[in-house]
Amino acid sequence: MEWFSMLAAAVLFAAACNFDTVILAMGWAVRGVRPTPFHTLVIAGLTTLITWLSLVLGKGAAVTMGRSFAGALGGLVLAGIGLWFVLDWMRTLGAQTREETPSTGHGLLGWVALAAALAVNNAGVGVAAGASGVGPALASLANFLLTLAALPLGRVLADKVAGRLLGRYALPLSGVILAALGVWQVMGG
Repeated sequence: MEWFSMLAAAVLFAAACNFDTVILAMGWAVRGVRPTPFHTLVIAGLTTLITWLSLVLGKGAAVTMGRSFAGALGGLVLAGIGLWFVLDWMRTLGAQTREETPSTGHGLLGWVALAAALAVNNAGVGVAAGASGVGPALASLANFLLTLAALPLGRVLADKVAGRLLGRYALPLSGVILAALGVWQVMGG
């Protein structure tokens, strides 16, 4: 049962971290930009490396502070970040959502820059998740696999579904998932 709990936490963490990847891929698809398999691996690899480093940093904080205190603190931070996402979405509900994406026309360097931008979003959440007890290895593997899935999923959704509808609710949905993961970790998930 403990293994299932660790797996579920890792998958929830990776899913919350990859909503922006799906939305970005949808934006690219609408503009006719399709990353090659190599560029997809670059994006997944770089975001996973930075995510892993942040998870390890959070896990180190848990060792320093004590596992149960750091777990509760990390869970509270995750829940807080999730609630912040929801509140930020509510604040900008009437405003136009961000439509600009970094340029992908600069070859490999452009894709690396995009991967770094996506990874920065994962870094803060990764530290909190690592402190709350989400395992770096399992969460990083889940992040890598979900990033590989998020890019084609975004393209398919852009082709099949109105991208604006999903894009509008990505931030609060990600926030709700992070808040739920945080509460789960505080309660001993």
